[in-house]
Amino acid sequence: MSFKMTTIVSILLSGFILFSQNTANARTFKNAYISFEMLDSWKCKLEQTEFVCRSEDPQEAKEAVIIFTAKEKGPTDSFPIYFEHLNKPIIAPAKTGVTLTSTVTIAPREVLINDQKWLDSLHVNSEIQNYYTRYLPTIKDQIAVLITFTAHNSKYQKHAAHFAETVKSLRVNSTKDLNKNTSGGMIGGPGDGGVFGDIKNGIPTDLISDDSSNTDDGKGGLFKNEMFLGFLLLLIAAGIYIGIKIYQKKKNG
Repeated sequence: MSFKMTTIVSILLSGFILFSQNTANARTFKNAYISFEMLDSWKCKLEQTEFVCRSEDPQEAKEAVIIFTAKEKGPTDSFPIYFEHLNKPIIAPAKTGVTLTSTVTIAPREVLINDQKWLDSLHVNSEIQNYYTRYLPTIKDQIAVLITFTAHNSKYQKHAAHFAETVKSLRVNSTKDLNKNTSGGMIGGPGDGGVFGDIKNGIPTDLISDDSSNTDDGKGGLFKNEMFLGFLLLLIAAGIYIGIKIYQKKKNG
């Protein structure tokens, strides 16, 4: 391989490593009930009994949000009830006053994350119009937990990769004795609404406005995903290398 070609491949591979390092930067969140990793540029804020996690970049903050809540397990908190709730369209009023009817994009399924059973499901138009929401509820001892990952339709591909990394890092830190869980935020009472009852309270109002900057047609959204671009650069570099090898083989043959 010539020096010029070697330099091109090195630059492309360096680009891939740089993109990978950027996406690997993570911040750990932990309170008395749950812990997970998220992008280092994201922060969580307590809103009553919900934590709202968003990017510190004002524009990106309008694209996606992670919301989670923990509450004392009540009569409507069980895996069969959660499954039934997520396995059909969710019909509920939004903060804007309209009634939303969601579409089940991915039906609920059981997943094991760090030895804890969760349900995992994806809906569109459930919490906010034109937004996807991924739901993960679970129960451990006397604690019911729900974490949701919401992103605008045109931006979901951009955020899906770091959402997936956050999901893989989920851990429930509950104890059988609720009175011993005294650190790191509030917890809701058992109530009748189940863990899904108050999740809409944490939806930021600037997401509900569905700003026009979030309503592009999705073209190019995939190319704004850093991980995707990194893999693309690696594929290009590999293609160049293979092409040169084939050319040299034919030339020498």
